[in-house]
Amino acid sequence: MINPVKSPFEILVDYERGSQAHPDAQAIAAQAAVAANLWRGVGFRVGDRKLVSSLTEIVEILSLPEVTRVPGACDWMLGVASVRGNLIPLVDLKGFVTGEATHVSDTSRVILVRQSGGSVGLLVDEVVGQRNFSAEQRTPAMRDQDGFTRYIVERYSLGDTRWEQFSMAALVRAGEFSQAA
Repeated sequence: MINPVKSPFEILVDYERGSQAHPDAQAIAAQAAVAANLWRGVGFRVGDRKLVSSLTEIVEILSLPEVTRVPGACDWMLGVASVRGNLIPLVDLKGFVTGEATHVSDTSRVILVRQSGGSVGLLVDEVVGQRNFSAEQRTPAMRDQDGFTRYIVERYSLGDTRWEQFSMAALVRAGEFSQAA
C-alpha cells in the first residue's frame, strides 16, 4: 500500500491535532486562561507599606547609584545621578509623600519611572519582585488619612498581606512632584 504524500499544511494540521490531544495541553491552556486574567505588578516596600505598581509604569530597577546633591532643592529631592550617561533626578518617595526620609540600607532600591522629559528615580526601602493578583483578591479601598492615599488606586489581599496598587502616573502628574526646587 502506498502512503499519499502530504502537503506541509496537512503535516502541520496533524501536529496540531496531536498536541491538542496531549493530556498536558488542556492543563496548559487552562493555566494560560487564568494567567490572562491576572493583574501584574512590581512589589516594593516604603516603610511598613507594601505597594505594587503596574509593570507598564516601571522602566527599570537599580541599586542606589552615586548621587550629586542639587543646591536649593527640597529635602525629598536627593539629587541627580548618571545612569548609562543620562542624568536622572532621584527622589526619596517616602520623603516626598510623608516628609520622613528613607533610611538607606542594603535592600534600598531605585525604581526608574517615565515622566515627560525623561525618567525619574524613586528611592524605596526594598523591591520584592513581581506580584500577580486576580479580581477576587481585590479588596475595598480604604481612605487612610495620609499622603499615600491620593496615589492608591486599588488594594489586594494576598494571604495575610495587604498590597496597595500605587499609581506612578498619578505621582509624576502631581504638581508638587515637579516643584523640587
